[in-house]
This record gives sequence, C-alpha cells and structure tokens, in this order.
Amino acid sequence: MLRPNLLAWQYELYREGHTTRMNLAIHLVTVPMFHMGLATLVIGLITWSGFTMLSGWLVAATCVVLQGMGHKKEPARPVPFDGPADVASRLLVEQLITFPRFVLSGGFVRAWVASGRSRT
Repeated sequence: MLRPNLLAWQYELYREGHTTRMNLAIHLVTVPMFHMGLATLVIGLITWSGFTMLSGWLVAATCVVLQGMGHKKEPARPVPFDGPADVASRLLVEQLITFPRFVLSGGFVRAWVASGRSRT
C-alpha cells in the first residue's frame, strides 16, 4: 500500500526521528552513498551487467541497514511499515527527497546543534 500524501507525512515526522548525532552522522554519510548505489544499480540494469547491478544493490542495502541501526538509537521509533510497497516508497522518498530537503531547509543543522546541546 502506498501512503497518501507521503511527502508531507514523512517530512512532518522527520525532525522527531532524526535527533541524535549518531543517526544524523549516519544519514549524512549513507544518503549520498545510497544515491551512488542506486545509480550503479540503474547503470547495471541499462548495461545488463550482473556484477554492476549486484554492487549497486549491495551498497544501497547496506546504507538502509546502517540507517536502521541509527534509527534504533532515536527516542522516537519509526512508524512500522505496511507492506513491501510501503517499504520501497518510504525508503526511496526518504533517500531521494526528504533527507535532501531536510538538509537544504536547514533542518539538519538545527538538529545537529540541538543534539549537541542535549548532551550537556
């Protein structure tokens, strides 16, 4: 099932699910890596290169696993997935739209600064 208004829904919840420095740092590194993995996967599909497809998939999947580990350190738990379409759509939207929007809007910097204050 695809969530209605996924972009707005995800962005509304995003700040509360990204408050710890560890999770923020993981996302800062893994989101660009996910983009590279996804691009590699697409190149593999276009060139029909099994090795390239597998490499891209492994990079993207590793990034998702690492982000999941970061989310486990957050006080707010992510909303459970409602099935395979929900998993795929939420993960792709987070990587390609929501996290970049969070960074470009200044939300990442505000969360980073706030996470430093909460440690003292």
